Amino acid sequence: MSRAAVALVLGGPAEAPEILFIKRASREGDPWSGQMAFPGGRFDPADESERETAIRETEEEVGLSLGEAEFLGRIDDLRGRPTTPSGGIVVSAHVYSLPSPPPLAINDEVAEAFWFPLSDLLESGRQVQYNYPGHESMVFPGLVVGDPERHVVWGLTHRFLEIFLEITGHPLGTLPSDLDRL
Repeated sequence: MSRAAVALVLGGPAEAPEILFIKRASREGDPWSGQMAFPGGRFDPADESERETAIRETEEEVGLSLGEAEFLGRIDDLRGRPTTPSGGIVVSAHVYSLPSPPPLAINDEVAEAFWFPLSDLLESGRQVQYNYPGHESMVFPGLVVGDPERHVVWGLTHRFLEIFLEITGHPLGTLPSDLDRL
């Protein structure tokens, strides 16, 4: 099975942290093309650990060095949908806090990168249903973190957010009944 790692990065002051999201660039052959995510990528045999993968990929994708960041911990690994002949990918998430993040510098793997207020994730109106493009019968829980037409977190990133918010004592609420906003 393939392995990958992402960095869930909190930036800004402790009383009003923001979370870093990227929108992946659209690329043929990339199963996560155009999706909202945390910075990260596939484990490289040169990496000593998945944590090192998250650090390396974050610097490559958004120009953010986590060397000065406080490492807060690792979230449980999650298994992604099968994307390889070996049957899937296991992704680990590593949480960092960076009180004064420098400006972001995205590379060609990233279409957009932005900070989003962590407290705003808990607003019930942000929880939506996400219909997988091209397969409208496949519906997933989603979270709007920007423009509703382009910035919906779903899938593994959504699951990592759920786990993180639960750990911090602020679980996401139940989905509202009017889910036709997208």
